[in-house]
Amino acid sequence: MSLNPESKYPNRRSYVVKLRSDAMPGALVGRLENLVTGRQSEFSSAEALLESIDSDLASATGEHAADADSE
Repeated sequence: MSLNPESKYPNRRSYVVKLRSDAMPGALVGRLENLVTGRQSEFSSAEALLESIDSDLASATGEHAADADSE
């Protein structure tokens, strides 16, 4: 049996979602923070939260590709 060195849930994809005190089920408002990079973004809807995660993942993918190119 061989172990996969890459985790199914890598730390670089760990986030903290902080909701403001006035957030409601139909009106999410808060801040997203990537635990590894420290990047933060504010959101004012569920759609904006998902867009923030999507943007962060795309950014991380671009950085990973740039690192691979420089090796």
